[in-house]
Amino acid sequence: MTSVQSLTRLPCGNRVLDLAQTHVMGILNVTPDSFSDGGRYSQLDAALRHAEAMVLAGATLIDVGGESTRPGARAVSPLEELERVAPIVELINRELDVIISVDTSTPAVMRETARLGAGLINDVRSLRRDGALDAAAATGLPVCLMHMLGEPGDMQDNPQYQDVTREVGEFLAERMDQCAQAGIPAERIILDPGFGFAKTLQHNLSLFKHMEALHTLGRPLLVGVSRKSMIGHALNRPVGERLHGGLALAALASVKGARILRVHDVAETVDVVRMIAAVESAE
Repeated sequence: MTSVQSLTRLPCGNRVLDLAQTHVMGILNVTPDSFSDGGRYSQLDAALRHAEAMVLAGATLIDVGGESTRPGARAVSPLEELERVAPIVELINRELDVIISVDTSTPAVMRETARLGAGLINDVRSLRRDGALDAAAATGLPVCLMHMLGEPGDMQDNPQYQDVTREVGEFLAERMDQCAQAGIPAERIILDPGFGFAKTLQHNLSLFKHMEALHTLGRPLLVGVSRKSMIGHALNRPVGERLHGGLALAALASVKGARILRVHDVAETVDVVRMIAAVESAE
């Protein structure tokens, strides 16, 4: 018989993620053009120091990205992405006790970073690039599938839905089927609704409100809204003034059952998660 504990344990390379609780994933962009912190951590020493600070603040995962996926972002070559990402993945794996997630859609990056110690593949394109399904399957690592229509360069041109929550769920279910056919079982899958990707403000708000409907897919949810434009548009705040709105959404996401919160502001979000857990564990 399968134990309850085994159902909540997600092997991530040489580490295990306990999905019985909510985790905070710290964002580490090693790109020159990310919307919030582009260029700040493109040097190896600065990237390692930031990763270490996020781990000390309570992050149990670090998400390393070498290709900006902000609206209008330019594509980078597989070699350029690998040169940005591989050294910091290897260094974090050697220096820190944390699960390394790699934010990539590139098959070569998936394979090489898995060899260097990555524990999770986080793909905004849901393994739709040529060769990505086979590469992800070959690594044996869990994958996070995210909803997005189009590409970052054009995804915000004119997104339209009849029922955004239903259509996001259908997309993710279809990608799970494709994964199963490629040898990636459901037990290795995490789902991301894709807030801010091919969605207007109203799409994002409606999807967030009805997020619980995605639990019918039977897989843990990752939510990433930190500093995103949905907060800026709702509150009329620039990127540097979106912390409070982001913490409100982090709390809502946690209460709605999200198991991973992908954020820039780790310490503040960890406090939110711990406070909610303290209340929920009370008699």
